[in-house]
Amino acid sequence: MTIDDMTLLREFASCQSEPAFAALVERHIGLVHSAALRQTGDAHLAEEITQAVFIILARKAASLGANTILPAWLYRTTRYAASNALKIRRRRQAREQEACMQSTLDRGGDADDAWRRLAPLLDDAMTDLPERDRAAVVLRYFENRPWREVAALLRVTEDAAQKRVTRALEKLRGSLTKRGVTVTAAVIAGAISVNSVQATPAALAKTITAVAAVKGATASTLTLTLMKGALKIMAWTKTKTAIVTGVVAILALGTTTTIVRYHTQHARASWPQSVDAGLTEFPKDAWHFAGYADPESAFMSCMWAVNMGDTKTLLVSVSPSEQQRLLRGNQIITAKDRSDYAAMTSYRIVNRQVISADKVMLEVETSLGKKTAKFFIQRIDNEWKFAGKAGG
Repeated sequence: MTIDDMTLLREFASCQSEPAFAALVERHIGLVHSAALRQTGDAHLAEEITQAVFIILARKAASLGANTILPAWLYRTTRYAASNALKIRRRRQAREQEACMQSTLDRGGDADDAWRRLAPLLDDAMTDLPERDRAAVVLRYFENRPWREVAALLRVTEDAAQKRVTRALEKLRGSLTKRGVTVTAAVIAGAISVNSVQATPAALAKTITAVAAVKGATASTLTLTLMKGALKIMAWTKTKTAIVTGVVAILALGTTTTIVRYHTQHARASWPQSVDAGLTEFPKDAWHFAGYADPESAFMSCMWAVNMGDTKTLLVSVSPSEQQRLLRGNQIITAKDRSDYAAMTSYRIVNRQVISADKVMLEVETSLGKKTAKFFIQRIDNEWKFAGKAGG
């Protein structure tokens, strides 16, 4: 006769029975380790997470209620542990990158040579970056602000800010490579940090302040000409953005709304069937990149990508038609999306309908207003991808 999980757990909690706990570990280690390995893609890290989860179980054995579904509890705890592990790994990688940059700077000659080669092309290459990527690089390396301030100004978490800067540096490196300067992202970052902002003439600030105070009344002709030209460019850029936004809005009418728009409806989803039938609600602090093994995981990966501001992962997580739709927009993830996700707490999948072997419809209940929306998830080359709103 098989002893149920909670009986074994109570036996361990009451008398520290090692055989009882060993039985629980043997029974559920496959679930925990597989989930950890799937979420991190790192065998060593998966082992560490598995150990951590069972240590947590041992410490909480006495406090778990009689109605606890232990496999579901272990799966959820694994997600929390894996999310934390990935966060720690990202921070370590960021520190290693910083150390690499510092090592480059310490060599002096390499950084000086890199700066001489990239300085004439830097600002043209910076223009190639999307606005928020450019802002991230400016804050971190032109102004040498700490990650805390960069994150606050970008209105994202520090982890998200670090990821954005890393991606932006790679884009900048690619742009410079096209212009004939081949250097690593770390060298670019180090060279910019040291050389991009130079000391200004002592009296310049006072002069500018005096002229600006009277709105340019005493400015030179050249200064006024430059100012007017810049204002025209700014006005045209604003007009062009408004035109593009209007066209996109027209195209969107009567068609399937993009994943980003439906993510802003503050959905809350559980993990039924292959993901975790034991959970009825999934909190945002446990969202993570879940891969594309099943529809629920694919949906989670999209939610995580939008929440993290990770446009690259978002585009990979959707079908080709949705990719085209996202790329037609003025921004893949907008400022409103970020604001909405900051207020989001969780989401829940209230229904799962199998349309065919390669197509599933998920009905998602939103956290604000208890509204629901239905989405198609489609299998493409053995991976599930978000494929738009159902009935759109």
